[in-house]
Amino acid sequence: MRTAFLLSALLLAGPAFAKDTYPPVETLLSSKETVIGQDFTYPEGDAKITAAIVTMQPGASTGWHVHDAPLFAYILEGEITVDYGPDGKNTYREGDSLIEAFETRHNGTNTGDGIVRILAVFAGAENTPNTVSE
Repeated sequence: MRTAFLLSALLLAGPAFAKDTYPPVETLLSSKETVIGQDFTYPEGDAKITAAIVTMQPGASTGWHVHDAPLFAYILEGEITVDYGPDGKNTYREGDSLIEAFETRHNGTNTGDGIVRILAVFAGAENTPNTVSE
């Protein structure tokens, strides 16, 4: 219990404090809104975390889709450009982290020369789809 409390305190303290402790903690992202400025909420129901690595070949596209669960993404390798329709386009590269658009239609395309690999972590709920194709 004490260890869990200490780890929680380190994560909440922010990167300046956390980097001077052991184990070192580097905050990748802390946000109350998505990449297109939306507030987001967690789905109703029993909590369910899903972590996945998405791999796309050069030129491949996700197809138009929406996320019904908040999604943290970290670009492990490569480059992806996401079209958010009327909200514009953003390009993400290795080392970038983001809270993806929530309940908003978008399409990602690998615009790099090699594969793109993305760590995707959904903060969802049982019986709520993380991603819905359109």
